Amino acid sequence: MSPDTETHAAPDPETGGQPRRIRSFIRRQGRITVAQSRALEELWPLYGLEPDQRLEPATLFGRRAPLVLEIGFGNGESLAAMAEARPDEDFVGIEVHRPGVGHLLWRIHEKGLGNVRVYRADAIEILTENVADAGLDRLQLFFPDPWPKKRHHKRRIVNPEFLDLVRRKLKPGGVFHAATDWEPYAEQMAATLEARPGLISLANGSPFSPRPDYRPPTKFETRGRRLGHAVRDLLYRRV
Repeated sequence: MSPDTETHAAPDPETGGQPRRIRSFIRRQGRITVAQSRALEELWPLYGLEPDQRLEPATLFGRRAPLVLEIGFGNGESLAAMAEARPDEDFVGIEVHRPGVGHLLWRIHEKGLGNVRVYRADAIEILTENVADAGLDRLQLFFPDPWPKKRHHKRRIVNPEFLDLVRRKLKPGGVFHAATDWEPYAEQMAATLEARPGLISLANGSPFSPRPDYRPPTKFETRGRRLGHAVRDLLYRRV
């Protein structure tokens, strides 16, 4: 899956002196099915959130419940499964790729899920501008692009600035949950998380936790295991 973020580079003369954004994702149209295209057209008005729309859970869901936000949900299968299994929680997903958004919209409709809403936008912009501070019970980041080449490491979403934003958006006691099957990225995530104040691992003496029951295996996880990759979950609570 391709969660989205941005970091700041040197000022760029083509953008009026403003720093050019370095994103952790590449916008690809990909192949979109008839069903996905139809879902985007017909179901977006029911479940979609516009990029400038504030995340106001009580208005969107008509209740106050634990709020979970997932960055980069891919095709949305695991997010739909979580929402179906936990109807007492509300879920918001962020993804930039049209086929995945369309697929999730169709799943929401097919399963009759009233506890899911979707942004198709840049996750950092949504977190910064649309999500209230201390507004999230859990923030999920599953199998982000590891950008394995060293020259691309600057595109990795998990960095100190991102984690400071995550901490600000989590409620006290809220949890940041990341997972990856790329061992060097897992180690970098762990080191970066351990160095940030106000976030503490839920695993005693280790940055890595067992996969919680609420996270269903994703297609990325299944593929990674086939390739012999160890899957690492990192769960850190805001304190």
